[in-house]
Amino acid sequence: MAIFFMFGNYTPEARKEMSAARTQQAINTIQRLGGEVNAMHALLGPYDLLFCVSLAGIDDAIKASVALSDQTGISFTTCPAVTVETFDKLVKSAG
Repeated sequence: MAIFFMFGNYTPEARKEMSAARTQQAINTIQRLGGEVNAMHALLGPYDLLFCVSLAGIDDAIKASVALSDQTGISFTTCPAVTVETFDKLVKSAG
């Protein structure tokens, strides 16, 4: 499983629909795609939300990003991530 950070921004319409039920619906969408939600945080700054999810790969991350945007009205920027330990190994083997 790969880790992805999904940064979300609310539209005015999406803010009106905030609820625990919609949050659960987002979790269900990730699980339906075979993934797992590792953490969800509300943010201050350029993004309103951060989801840390595990998914099989980039194809499922794209599906999740589009599905969540469609069902919530929240726009997502989705980024793959690796641990710093993995990053250090990758950089060492590249050089």
